Amino acid sequence: MNRRAAAFLAIAVGAFSVAPFAYLALLSLAGPWEFPALLPSSLRLDRWTGILAGDRGLTRSLGVSLVVSTAVGLLASAGGFVAARAVCVHRRGRDLLLLAYLPFAASPVILGVCLLYVYIRLGLVATLAGVVLSHTVFALGFAVVFWTPFWNAEKRAFEDLVRTLGGTTLDAFRRVLLPLSRGPFLVCFFQAFLISWFQYGLTLLVGSGKVDTLPLRVYAYVYEANLGYAAVASVLLVLPPAALLWINTRVVRRLF
Repeated sequence: MNRRAAAFLAIAVGAFSVAPFAYLALLSLAGPWEFPALLPSSLRLDRWTGILAGDRGLTRSLGVSLVVSTAVGLLASAGGFVAARAVCVHRRGRDLLLLAYLPFAASPVILGVCLLYVYIRLGLVATLAGVVLSHTVFALGFAVVFWTPFWNAEKRAFEDLVRTLGGTTLDAFRRVLLPLSRGPFLVCFFQAFLISWFQYGLTLLVGSGKVDTLPLRVYAYVYEANLGYAAVASVLLVLPPAALLWINTRVVRRLF
């Protein structure tokens, strides 16, 4: 493939990748748009200005999604870090690692239904804590699988070296392992954040419609045939992952 063909292919792939997001942005600004017109007859900003003014509750839904996904990302990343170490040092670690894949063996809604009785007994249904806990079940499984390669023989040798020099297990974590895990921790956090960010079925089931996140808002507007606000909510849904992708490419690479 010559240079010109490679450049054309790159431009085509880039255009196809950007086109859906450009269409969402245009739809969020579109005024009357009737077939067979290729473009809307006018553009309007009232949907976006209404969000800034607190209309439609989209700002609150964005805040709830950010709180839930950030909490899930932190809990899963930290819990997976510790749990993966326990799995790796256990004599049946390979068998235990298979358990981390179990949440992905069933639909999130099916697993949520299985756990719903427990959530009801604990009073977690229709609460923010219940939604965070249900999302963490999936994100933690991913985190354990993610962290398992980190706990290789080299890292365990570092722990032994610290103890040989008179340090404690806490010293090994604080002075050696945690600095080494800084980059992987951010990557794990980003991935766990995204697992929670786009979750719809579990949020609807455990949250009972009272924990109003952005994915629920998008589906609600689609059901109402309110495409303009559905596009606005979709753009808001895409922005944080895009920001995390930028951070991942610009910052995390420097940490490894």
